[in-house]
Amino acid sequence: MPDGPTVRRRRLGAELRRLREAHSLKLDEVASELDLVASTLSRIETGKAPIKTYYLNRLLDMFEVTDPAARQVLIDMGREGHRKGWWAEYGDVLPSGFDIYVGLEAEAQGLRSFEATLVHGLLQTVDYATAVLRELHPKDSEEQVQKLVGLRMQRQRTLEGPPSIEFWLILDEAALRRRVGGVAIMRHQLEHLVEASRWPNVTLQVLGFDSGAHAGMDGAFSILEFPERTDHDVAFIDGGFFGMVYLEKDREVRLFTEAFDRLRAAALSPAASIELIETVADGLS
Repeated sequence: MPDGPTVRRRRLGAELRRLREAHSLKLDEVASELDLVASTLSRIETGKAPIKTYYLNRLLDMFEVTDPAARQVLIDMGREGHRKGWWAEYGDVLPSGFDIYVGLEAEAQGLRSFEATLVHGLLQTVDYATAVLRELHPKDSEEQVQKLVGLRMQRQRTLEGPPSIEFWLILDEAALRRRVGGVAIMRHQLEHLVEASRWPNVTLQVLGFDSGAHAGMDGAFSILEFPERTDHDVAFIDGGFFGMVYLEKDREVRLFTEAFDRLRAAALSPAASIELIETVADGLS
């Protein structure tokens, strides 16, 4: 799978940050030299925004990158970073900042997620997703809601591949028992979870109520892993009304990795998890 624009921006940003630090320059010093605000340069260095070729050339001059081949590689990366991903067609309905997550998810090799209150978007049925999104976006028109549903269904293609993402999901039992959309929709959703659990690239566990206090009590989170070792893992938290958080520093990501491992140990085995899902589905009436 060719690298997408999000990965290209992250790699270029990481290299520009490395070059800046190698020259002992502070972010605000470089931003001032470029007549940019520091927050804009920070977004470029973290791969959250593309960079214009004009500014990139000025940075390469400032960082004394004189080798023509090395410069061209970085310039090409900058141009690739301006490419639009397939999710650009949903730009009019995408929540602010979520385009970054969609781009990372589309290019990730592995995804580990904990969901506390609802089924993860990658395993939602159309009807379940529609019920969720109507409630989360009450002021949106039906057309806008259906476009968001379409985005969610398009994201699910990352599970199909090739290559397909390796997805490990831990669901709190509350997500199974909350009757989103009514009995029929919820039963179909639970049946879909059972089916998805049989896919070779999906591991599904349920964190039962009996587990008591657990490492995910602060809320849902995801950890995205990438095929290239130079592309750092990303921890993602969707804060809802409070915005989205992306963490890339090793020590920050490690906190979520350790929390996920503890959740995995506390959760039911995959086989026992499916038994519980089937029991909940059978009890719907």
